[in-house]
Amino acid sequence: MTTKNLNAFPIEGAVALVTGANRGLGRHFARQLLERGAARVYATARRPETIDLPGVVPLRLDVTDEAQVLAAAATATDVTLLVNNAGVSHSTYFLTTDPAAIRVEMETNFWGTLTAVRAFAPALAANGGGAILNVLSAQSWHAYPGTNGYHATKAAQWALTNGVRLELPGTLVTALHLGAVDTDFSAGYDGPKGDPAETVRAGLDGIEAGAAEVLADAWSMHVKKSLAEDPTRLYDEIRAGVV
Repeated sequence: MTTKNLNAFPIEGAVALVTGANRGLGRHFARQLLERGAARVYATARRPETIDLPGVVPLRLDVTDEAQVLAAAATATDVTLLVNNAGVSHSTYFLTTDPAAIRVEMETNFWGTLTAVRAFAPALAANGGGAILNVLSAQSWHAYPGTNGYHATKAAQWALTNGVRLELPGTLVTALHLGAVDTDFSAGYDGPKGDPAETVRAGLDGIEAGAAEVLADAWSMHVKKSLAEDPTRLYDEIRAGVV
């Protein structure tokens, strides 16, 4: 499901930069962007030597390192589409986990995204406005045992996305929400997992349709709908292992 916006963004001919592109969803994003006719795809990672996708431009980028983010922005001045995909989850609980682990999650998922947006916004504006796709989660809207820190960071990243949308009126800003998908990121999760290629396709379809928000799967749609209801039902489902 997508929520429409007036700023449809064609991927063919675009110059994209994808964070965390060496594996998982990020690698799928880079590949599908090339398949859709992007003129150039900067595939970034902390260790660019791990990027093995033909046709991309590897670039070193740790989103928690402001100097690296600014250096990447100075190199990729032709970017018209920024895909903020990089993220971490350290299996955190609020009451028992070392707070340092939660801070690392926030540094990557929230502050890393904000740093990238601030660094690349001038290039996007100079190149006609462009688009930003922030990879969020159904956990933007719900807690889950063992990922409460991640939930807090994704809720903050959702708020960031909505705020940036208002501050960059000439840029399409899209939020992609998804449940668990079958990548290394979710290797420790035993529940149902979606196809990462389908999730990425939904996100890119949303960009091309000018969507402000994309709900990539049934779980994300269910959780979003539950926000208007008594939360007891949703958390009863989570406790019962429905998800």
